[in-house]
Amino acid sequence: MPESPKVPVRMAVAAAALAVAFVASEASAQINVPKPSYKFEKCYGVVKAGMNDCFSPVHTCGGTAKKDNEPAAWIYVPAGVCKKIAGGELSPPEKG
Repeated sequence: MPESPKVPVRMAVAAAALAVAFVASEASAQINVPKPSYKFEKCYGVVKAGMNDCFSPVHTCGGTAKKDNEPAAWIYVPAGVCKKIAGGELSPPEKG
């Protein structure tokens, strides 16, 4: 009976750890931030990369914005604050 190739234990452990880390990072990216308890509004266009609060037309979940100030990415802010922030918009950009 032919012998199966032996994989060094360290390589197998490292590969398993890498796989677990990848799965964990993917799972942690799938978040939806709960609505705040205070009166809020969604503020578009002022989000730092990876800090958006929820899905948008170009993102599936919170924490998935790829770059700063993406027009369709939003965060919760207290009501009345968004228009005071440079670049803040109360609605997403129009499609087209």
